[in-house]
Formats: sequence, structure tokens, C-alpha cells
Amino acid sequence: MRVTTGQLIRNYKNHLNSSIANLDLIRTKVETHKQFTKAYQNPTGQVRAAGLYKKYAKTEDYISTIEDTQSFLNAQEDAISQINTQAKYLSKQYGLEAMNATNWNWEVRKTYAEAFRSAQESMTMSMNSSFGETFVFGGAAGGSTPFKLSDDGKTLYYRGVDVTSGNVDMLEDMSDENVFLDMGFGLTMENDKAANSSAFDTSLPGINVVGYGTDDNGNSKNIIVLAGQMAEVLGAEEFDVDKYQELLGAFDEARNKLIDNMTTIGTKSNFLKTTKDRLEDQQVELNTQLKNTVDVDMPEAITEYMWAQYAYNATLKVGTSILTPSFIDFMN
Repeated sequence: MRVTTGQLIRNYKNHLNSSIANLDLIRTKVETHKQFTKAYQNPTGQVRAAGLYKKYAKTEDYISTIEDTQSFLNAQEDAISQINTQAKYLSKQYGLEAMNATNWNWEVRKTYAEAFRSAQESMTMSMNSSFGETFVFGGAAGGSTPFKLSDDGKTLYYRGVDVTSGNVDMLEDMSDENVFLDMGFGLTMENDKAANSSAFDTSLPGINVVGYGTDDNGNSKNIIVLAGQMAEVLGAEEFDVDKYQELLGAFDEARNKLIDNMTTIGTKSNFLKTTKDRLEDQQVELNTQLKNTVDVDMPEAITEYMWAQYAYNATLKVGTSILTPSFIDFMN
């Protein structure tokens, strides 16, 4: 079979172009640390990588949501802790001191009364604490200031409703409000609401913390209102000891409810920590899968590149001797 010079040159050019293309492809792998940079280079790997990237991004979003939610719960816990500290001091210090007959002097009792009124305002401000633009005890209406104390300290309003003698049905509905967040539990809907087992509830309506309604004796169950009522009894010229004892008992009951809510928040925080740990483990696993799917084995890639460079250099060298001597070379 006769092989012409033109055929020889065309074949050489084809091999040279292939060698250059292969060298460029492997050089790109080494430079980018990726097995492929275009979908057509590995369609299967591209589809798998897209799915892994999506899962990784979702996991990252869930972790970010958990971190924000933990900060939100911390704000709730801090506010309740502040109120509990005040309430404990009022009950165990001023509350008991006022029971001592030696302190029944009106001037002394007025001092105690002022302490209770001051605590009323401070506790109300704590219950109006916010995280970012959201009031942490606003329930489903976190964008509006939840509590307002009347000027005389006798009435406390939660979202416009008197917490002691207001519409009971409205108070009950507000106390049952939920604010659910998707944290990767497989969010499902039931009757246009998120199923409790598939989402995390961040809501803690303020009236569940400080109380609402009245007890069997007709006293308010709200610790802030009770502080005002105790101040009123202490500030009266005639000291009603029995009424004061009754209110002090109700005040301590309300404080126990505060402590219960702190325990609930602690349980939620532990749950969030466990969930975050699980998601971080999942993130590590996804990252490993991504590396196996997308990233190159660098030692192997560098070795492959060296061989491609060697092949390219060899091809160039062959080019210098591809033209064999012809009849023209022997003509004078």
C-alpha cells in the first residue's frame, strides 16, 4: 500500500491535535482539582453532583436556621431568667420582710410597694424583648409589641387583651399559637398546618410565661399584675395581712410557672443541639460524596499529566523526522 507524504502529514496532525487536547484536558483537571468542568465530559457524574450540591445547600440552610433559632431561644430564656430573678427577690426578700410585724409601718410598706411597682415595669420590658425585628414573646404576631402596662399598673394587656379579665377564648387561642420552622424533619401539612412531628415550634406566647386569667380566689394569675396588686395592698394605710398572704401565694405560683417555661426552653435547646450535630455529620458525609464524585485524586492526576506531557513531547519529536528523503533531495 502506497503511503503518500500528504497522508503521513494529515495523520501526524491528527495525532498531534489529540495529544494537545488530552494534555489540555488533564492540565485543567490538575488546575481546577475537578474531574470534569463541563456536563458533557461526565453526564452521570454531573447529575449526581447536582443532587449532592442541592442536598448540601439544604443542609447548610437547616444548620443556619437552627443557629438563628437557638439565638431566639436564648433571648427568650434570658428574659425569663431576668424576670425570675426579680420575682424571687421580691418573694423571698421583700415579700417575707413585709410579713414581719415590725415592718408594718406605713412608711416602710410604701418602700416595699415602690419596689413591686418598679419590678412591674421592668418585667413588662423584659417580656417585650426582641430578637432582630421579632418580639420573642409575641406568638404568631411577633412583629408587634406584645405587652402594655396601664399607667396605674392595675391592668396588663397582651396584644390588646386584658390578661386578667379579658376575653378568655381569645386568650386561650393566643396561648395555643404556633410558629413552625422546617429543619429537615420531612415537613408535612395537615389541615393547612405543619404537622407537629415534622417541624419545630419556636413560638412561646408571652401569656404562657407570665400567666393569664384568674384563680379560684379571683386573683390574677399574671405575675406582673400580681406585683401591682401586692404593691397596692402594701401601699394602703390599713395593711390587709390576709389579702397580702393570699397574693404572695399566687405570686409564688406564677413564679413556678416561669421556672417551668425555662425548663421547656432548655429541652428545646438540647433538641436543637442534637439536631445540629446530626446535620453537621450529614454535611460531612455529603462533602465526602461530593469529593469522590467531583474532585480528582491529585497524585493520580499529576502522574497522568506527566505522562500526557511526555506523550506530547514525543509527538513533537516525531514531527521533526516525519518527512523522509525524496527524489528531489538527490537532484542537483
